[in-house]
Amino acid sequence: MTASDTIAAVATAVAPGQGGIAVIRISGPAAEQTGRSVVHCPGQQEWASHRILYGHVVDAAGQQRLDEVLLLLMRQPRSFTGEDVVEIHCHGGLIAVQQVLERVLAQPGVRRALPGEFSQRAVLNGRLDLTRAEAIAGLVSARSRRAAQLAMAGLDGGIQLRISSLRERLLDQLTELEARVDFEEDLPPLNGAALLEELQTVRHALLTLVADAERSAALRSGLRVALVGRPNVGKSSLLNRLSRRERAIVTDLPGTTRDLLESEIILDGVPITLLDTAGIRPSDDAVEQLGMARTEEALATADVVLLIVDGSQGWLEADAALLARIPEGVPRLIVSNKSDLPAGSLAPCADVSFSARTGDGEEALVQGLLACCGAGDSAGVLLSLNQRQSDLAASAAAALDRSREVAAQQLPWDFWTIDLREAIRALGEITGEDLTEAVLDRVFSRFCIGK
Repeated sequence: MTASDTIAAVATAVAPGQGGIAVIRISGPAAEQTGRSVVHCPGQQEWASHRILYGHVVDAAGQQRLDEVLLLLMRQPRSFTGEDVVEIHCHGGLIAVQQVLERVLAQPGVRRALPGEFSQRAVLNGRLDLTRAEAIAGLVSARSRRAAQLAMAGLDGGIQLRISSLRERLLDQLTELEARVDFEEDLPPLNGAALLEELQTVRHALLTLVADAERSAALRSGLRVALVGRPNVGKSSLLNRLSRRERAIVTDLPGTTRDLLESEIILDGVPITLLDTAGIRPSDDAVEQLGMARTEEALATADVVLLIVDGSQGWLEADAALLARIPEGVPRLIVSNKSDLPAGSLAPCADVSFSARTGDGEEALVQGLLACCGAGDSAGVLLSLNQRQSDLAASAAAALDRSREVAAQQLPWDFWTIDLREAIRALGEITGEDLTEAVLDRVFSRFCIGK
C-alpha cells in the first residue's frame, strides 16, 4: 500500500434508517476517472474543479440505477488531502451507501482506505499539520461541548503555535551551544546561568501544558462512575434523577436491579457513564448472583465509585463492608440518600447529603463527584494536549530537567546538547516536524475510517 494508491471510504456515519445523506470520499490519482466511471451525469455538465455535478450511480452492466447523487470534484492541490479528491453525496442508510461504495471499490486501482489514511495523506502533502489532524479526530469524537471547544482550539492552531514556539527557543539555545563546541575560541563566553534559566523556563511551560492535559483528560475520555450500595438505598433513583429519565426500574423490592444499567450524561461538560449496579446481599437467585458479580467487576474498573447509603437508616455494618470492597486507589464518594426523610445515625464519613426524590443536594453531589476525581478544575484550560502529545511534552520536560545536573557538574557544552536534542526531538514529534513513518502509521491508525 503506497501513497500512489487511490483510496475510498464512507466519510459520514452510517446507520439503518438514519441520515438523509452519506458522503463517499475518493482520493488519489484515479479519483476523477473513478467518479466519471461510476456516476453518469446527464446533459453537458462541466467537469471542473470545485463544481457540483448531478447524476446517477448505475450498476456494472449500466442497466440499473442504484442511487441519485451529487458529485463534487476537487483537483489537487486544492483538496483536503492535497490530491485529486471526489466526493459522492448519496442517500443515507445502509443499502444505498453500500452499493455505491462497492461500485467505487470495483474500479481499477481503487482500494478501501485505512483508518485515518485521508488525514495522514493531508499531513504528508503539507495540507495539514499533525496537531490539527489530531484535533479533527478529537472534534469528531467529542462527547461534550467543552471537549469540542478544546478540540477547536487545537484545530485553530493553538497547540502547533505553542509547541513550535517552545521548540524554537530550544533550537536557539542549541545553536549557541553547538557554535561554542566548534568555535568557542572565536566567540564571546556563553552565560551558563542564563542558558540554564531559559531551559528551565521552557520546562515549566511544558509542565503547565501537561498539567492542563491531566485536568482536562476527563473531558475527552469521560468517566465511568459506579453506583453501589445495599439493595433499596436509592441507586436507581439517583441514576434516574441525574439522567433525567426513567432508565432503571424503581420499586421498593430489594434485588430489582439484577444487571448493570448504563446511562450517558454530561455534568459540567464532562461525559459521565453512570453504572447502576445490583445491590450486594446474600442471595440464592442465580440471576441476582450474576448481577452482583458484575457489580464487583464495576468496582474494579470504575474511575469513581459512589457508595450510596440510606440516610434514614443510618450507617450500617453492610455499608462498611461495601466500603471495604472498593479497591484501594479508586476515588470514592459516600452519598447519604433520602435526605427528605428523618435521618438515622450516620457516620461522619458521608461526603454528601442528597435526596433522589426531591433533588435536594444535587449540585453538591455533582461538584463532589467531579472534584474527587480531579475533573472539576478544567474551566481555565485553554489548550489541551492529547495523551500522545502530553507524554512527549513530559518527556521533553524530563530531558530539560537533566540539564540542571549537567550544569551542577560544570560539564563541557557538548554534554548540554545531548538532553537538549532529546527535548527538541520530542517536541518535533508532537508537531510532526520530527516523525518517522512508523510513528505516523501508529498515530493515524487510531482515527476513524473515512477521516
